[in-house]
Amino acid sequence: MFGSKKKSLEVERIVKANDREYNERFQYADNRIHTSKYNILTFLPINLFEQFQRVANAYFLFLLILQLIPEISSLTWFTTIVPLVLVITMTAVKDATDDYFRHKSDNQVNNRQSEVLLDSKLQNEKWMNVRAGDIIKLENNQFVAADLLLLSSSEPHGLCYVETAELDGETNLKVRQALSVTSELGADVSRLAKFDGIVDCEAPNNKLDKFTGVLSWKDSKYSLNNEKIILRGCVLRNTSWCFGMVIFAGPDTKLMQNSGKTKFKRTSIDRLMNILVLWIFGFLVCLGIILAIGNSIWEHQVGDQFRTFLFWNEEKKNSVFSGFLTFWSYIIILNTVVPISLYVSVEVIRLGHSYFINWDRKMYYSGNATPAEVRTTTLNEELGQIEYVFSDKTGTLTQNIMTFKKCSINGRIYGEVHADLSQKTEMIKKKEAVTFAVNHADSKFQFFDHNLIESIKLGDPKVHEFLRLLALCHTVMSEENSAGQLIYQVQSPDEGALVTAARNLGFIFKSRTPETITIEELGTLVTYQLLAFLDFNNVRKRMSVIVRNPEGQIKLYSKGADTILFERLHPSNEDLLSLTSDHLSEFAGEGLRTLAIAYRDLDDMYFKEWYKMLEDANIATDERDERIAGLYEEIERDLMLLGATAVEDELQEGVIETITNLSLANIKIWVLTGDKQETAINIGYACNMLTDDMNEVFVIAGNTAVEVQEELRKAKENLFGQSRSVSNGHVVCEKKQQLELHSIEEETVTGDYALVINGHSLAYALESDAKNDLLELACMCKTVVCCRVTPLQKAQVVELVKQHRNAVTLAIGDGANDVSMIKSAHIGVGISGQEGLQAVLASDYSFAQFRYLQRLLLVHGRWSYFRMCKFLCYFFYKNFAFTLVHFWFGFFCGFSAQTVYDPWFITLFNIVYTSLPVLAMGVFDQDVSEQSSLDYPHLYEPGQLNLLFNKRKFFICVAHGVYTSLALFFIPYGTFYDVAGEDGQHIADYQSFAVTMATSLVIVVSVQIALDTSYWTVINHIFIWGSIATYFSILFAMHSKGIFGIFPNQFPFVGNARHSLNEKLTWLVVLLTTVASVMPVVAFRFLKVDLYPTLSDQIRRWQKAQKKARPPRSRRPQARRSSSRRSGYAFAHQEGYGELITSGKNMRAKNPPPSSGLEKTLYNSPSWIENLYKKTTDTVNSFSQDKTVKL
Repeated sequence: MFGSKKKSLEVERIVKANDREYNERFQYADNRIHTSKYNILTFLPINLFEQFQRVANAYFLFLLILQLIPEISSLTWFTTIVPLVLVITMTAVKDATDDYFRHKSDNQVNNRQSEVLLDSKLQNEKWMNVRAGDIIKLENNQFVAADLLLLSSSEPHGLCYVETAELDGETNLKVRQALSVTSELGADVSRLAKFDGIVDCEAPNNKLDKFTGVLSWKDSKYSLNNEKIILRGCVLRNTSWCFGMVIFAGPDTKLMQNSGKTKFKRTSIDRLMNILVLWIFGFLVCLGIILAIGNSIWEHQVGDQFRTFLFWNEEKKNSVFSGFLTFWSYIIILNTVVPISLYVSVEVIRLGHSYFINWDRKMYYSGNATPAEVRTTTLNEELGQIEYVFSDKTGTLTQNIMTFKKCSINGRIYGEVHADLSQKTEMIKKKEAVTFAVNHADSKFQFFDHNLIESIKLGDPKVHEFLRLLALCHTVMSEENSAGQLIYQVQSPDEGALVTAARNLGFIFKSRTPETITIEELGTLVTYQLLAFLDFNNVRKRMSVIVRNPEGQIKLYSKGADTILFERLHPSNEDLLSLTSDHLSEFAGEGLRTLAIAYRDLDDMYFKEWYKMLEDANIATDERDERIAGLYEEIERDLMLLGATAVEDELQEGVIETITNLSLANIKIWVLTGDKQETAINIGYACNMLTDDMNEVFVIAGNTAVEVQEELRKAKENLFGQSRSVSNGHVVCEKKQQLELHSIEEETVTGDYALVINGHSLAYALESDAKNDLLELACMCKTVVCCRVTPLQKAQVVELVKQHRNAVTLAIGDGANDVSMIKSAHIGVGISGQEGLQAVLASDYSFAQFRYLQRLLLVHGRWSYFRMCKFLCYFFYKNFAFTLVHFWFGFFCGFSAQTVYDPWFITLFNIVYTSLPVLAMGVFDQDVSEQSSLDYPHLYEPGQLNLLFNKRKFFICVAHGVYTSLALFFIPYGTFYDVAGEDGQHIADYQSFAVTMATSLVIVVSVQIALDTSYWTVINHIFIWGSIATYFSILFAMHSKGIFGIFPNQFPFVGNARHSLNEKLTWLVVLLTTVASVMPVVAFRFLKVDLYPTLSDQIRRWQKAQKKARPPRSRRPQARRSSSRRSGYAFAHQEGYGELITSGKNMRAKNPPPSSGLEKTLYNSPSWIENLYKKTTDTVNSFSQDKTVKL
């Protein structure tokens, strides 16, 4: 309690190393985490409170209390308490099971072991016992237990490498560097135990990319920033060991600050049913008041004489009090309008739908033997109402694996494998992947064009120079593992793909020092002198190296964005430029990430003069960066074009088709990723979310609140201006949504638009002044991409749409950085991918591949919504028809609260006679087949517009039920009034009337559900016709002499069924009642389907015609690649690595001892150093100048 108060008031944190007593005075949180909702003591009260938030449960509890009062109850309390307890118990068991798994996950994490420095020695300690100020030792491939200040490591200069996939979704490695004063402590435990530095820093917060603090030690102060901190959730990679001091623990860590709270989720139908139950209760109160007033009047006018007629000598009854008691009696009798069996049935139907998802073989991924799993069974119908999908990128849309697919060298394309029949034999030969370097080949590299091998063997100088450039111009680091295998540590996955391609084609990058690069060219070791490294940045969009080969020639090798490099070519390249440009357009049209390759021969004297100017610029105090950039521009000109590369960022299978289908279903897809803007945009093009056909792609990248607001305003002006000019000033107002701040009109703009916004800009846009503009702009765009966003920002974006658009949202992701987003959305989907199970554990649904999302929504979600809506419509109709008969009967029984049916019929009607047919419809019904659901995504729209069950539909069902109850009561009443049987005896007795009405009711509702059923199975037939047979069986049994002899008081209707049903008149009444009840419905539906058919009606009609003619043909839209040319390299690389390499800081004196063998190879660890210098901040402002995206 005090801890929580302390945390809320904490404005700064002061932590002293190796001094728990000092730190305990601040009452900092320990390292234990809690993601569960309950414990043993709180489970019952909290769970019951949550369950009785459902109005129906509170309503049934109230009815139960009424039924315990004998003066007003004409029904036994047992009929209410058993189903109520059953529903509450089932729900509680399910909630307890879900929370048990959360506890299990928490305990698994809390009980992990960590080496902690206690009493001057390293001791194994559970994570939950770690405290702020402790010093921890981490080893390679270990998870980081808490937020640590890095003190020392096994690497030179106190460097260490961490993977941050749990935090930002990126699988690349990032570099962290200890202060030089603490890195000297090394692994000396005695010196570390004496370390007593005090850290004064910011209070716990959720900002992953920011940390400010000061270390005070030995009368000196040292500034701390994010580069000195290792966060919980990271994994130590390629570093034998490191020591760190705990700054934030447990709930105070940045990972947990971003994780969000577990929320109680209810569907929109649940919320609507809460409102309807209140309305129905109000309706019952009105009916009760009418009948109570009638009872008081009847008691006053008729009751006295009636008592005299009965020789009833009791004292005179107060008519008002009689009416009061009658009111409560009718409330109990009429409560069957919303029977508790409704909620039991809803849970059973949802459970059935959940099993269908679990059992769906088409959502089973054989790659890692993962089936789809429903983790929350109460949300299925909401899967059919999704309007917004918020998706992570890395690991969700992509595999984050770059593959070298094609290249253009000197005007010739390599990598194409033609599919012509004449080349079939040749293709079979080509199926073997080509490689030169047998000893150092990467087994995962696949390239099938043998023409390139032939060119290399023939010694084509351009091809050799092309591959030489790929092997020399990069920032890759190499080392050999214990097995002697060459391992590449890559900064960007694109670069890794290019170096690996050169490696497999005979030009193997072997090693580097700050002054040299050694490669193996077709079996010959060649060492190049590295003279200069012209580093990449987001303005230059290229990188170059200047090397001297063994012959003494100086060469400049450059690679970068084609739009940038082509401007710097020598005029003699004009023909080759035109040809290569066509090739690049072809590559980009296939969704490949392209990169141009060029070189220049340099004169020795010219280079020396240039290098002298570069040295002068490096030591200049004013305009240093501008002078260096100018010198880079100077030497990177008159380049000779070699060709271009094409790399594929492999999307998960079926991503493009899934996104296309979901878009056709009017589902808006927003990508929320921690990745760089350029990478995210590139994936957007690859997925066809962004296309060149779009009218505009707006980029919001402002660094201040004013800039962001101005950019949003300009984008809106641009959008509306273009829209109106395209549509000749005609703007259609589609719908209005009330916002928290203002009410805005969403206008249907003509054309397709996309919005790209950065994390730092999003922080300003989410402020109250700008979020209105952001939301209005984003909701009018077809695609929205938010990049460099923190986990909490992902959740804030979801919440923004949830609150202000009144739309159903779904979030899908695969990492711990997606957990808060998954918890915030109405539906959370976890991908069981490469980044652990945190997303899956927090999700409502999980599966292995993004492509299964379209099946989850368009098939299972649509069917679940369709079935649930049909079930509810029928259930309310059935129970109004069943219950309101008591209301009409009240006018003919002196308002005495006598039931019109046999009491046993009332008990069994919803439980036995009509429960199974409606369950069968709710579980199995389908309007169109699963293939049609996928082929016609527009079928999904009724769920989004909430057309199948809403307040209007409810009133129609009520009206239908009222009409049926009138027919059920007054047709038998009018027929039996003053009529004699075939034997001349009077048959208009109460019991015969009750049996006739009950029989009519069972047959009417059975015929009605037969009309409502769209998809017949054997189970439907058995349940519908079996229910009618069951009714007659039980009816004759309960009216038999045998059971009357055993229970004379419980079964007074002895012999009545046989007597009544032997009369032809009774069957004529049943037939007339059925026809009168059903015929208007049949006529209305026939006219509606004929005159105003829905899309599903048209598809069913088309399918029937197709069955007669030919098998149906799939009309699934074909996914089309965009034709935009983009440089994958410029989009994935960062500045600062050239300086790091040439400084030698990250070079090892010798290879470190092998670690546990879990070192990441190229395809598992795409990048490894990040943000060492200020240069590496995400400079995206220049990006808006690119041709592809403009504002």
